[in-house]
Amino acid sequence: MRIARFTKDGGLSFGVVEDDETIATIAAHPFGEIQLTGERQPLADVRLTAPILPSKVVAIGKNYAEHAREMGGEPPAEPVLFMKPSTAVIGHRETIAYPSLSERVDFEGELAVVIGRLCRDVPASRAADVILGYTCANDVTARDLQQRDGQWTRGKGFDTFCPLGPWIETDLDPSDLAITTTVNGETRQSSRTKELLHGVPTLIEYVTQVMTLLPGDVILTGTPEGVGPLEVDDEVSVTIENIGTLSNTVVSRD
Repeated sequence: MRIARFTKDGGLSFGVVEDDETIATIAAHPFGEIQLTGERQPLADVRLTAPILPSKVVAIGKNYAEHAREMGGEPPAEPVLFMKPSTAVIGHRETIAYPSLSERVDFEGELAVVIGRLCRDVPASRAADVILGYTCANDVTARDLQQRDGQWTRGKGFDTFCPLGPWIETDLDPSDLAITTTVNGETRQSSRTKELLHGVPTLIEYVTQVMTLLPGDVILTGTPEGVGPLEVDDEVSVTIENIGTLSNTVVSRD
């Protein structure tokens, strides 16, 4: 099932994308049993937003070995956790705002996990029980600020720096999916999720030992090698096998 969040005529709703042309409205929210209102409309007639607005985005750094090396170090023994604010979240086709404070803003295509229920201390063997589904993500990063600060909050936390979408795929095995990032149609990242140093079940266990996750919270699983800079007017797209493509255009924040 592909769950989207969309606006039309000033209203905001969740819906099930039934095919490439139709979306069926969900009565309330996607947590628990899905109930449809019976209303269906062409997908082209609505505007997709971020498929979820999380209370928090928990991200994992250096979770592909070659990306850790391209950043100048060896892969860490344990997952590296950091946070992105919910105010950084935008959806498919929304614009990434390039801040004047930075001289280098990078793309980082990633698989995102969307949590489906309140959970804490979840063993890896039960991780699937707390997952609503998966979506595409771009962990946009002001690389110069990240390196200058020595910690990652400012460089990762600007408004619009966490595109998610285009929808949440609920029926998916995340263990070996192709993930590709393109800029203006040119491939910049190409890998598979089997290259993750710490897979989704391990990450769920690790994160929930630290903090309670709420329905709709998002875990970004890390980016493969090939990260690089974006410029104003670039179109960046993250495509993940059996999910879809998340596309955003870069604009000046000023």
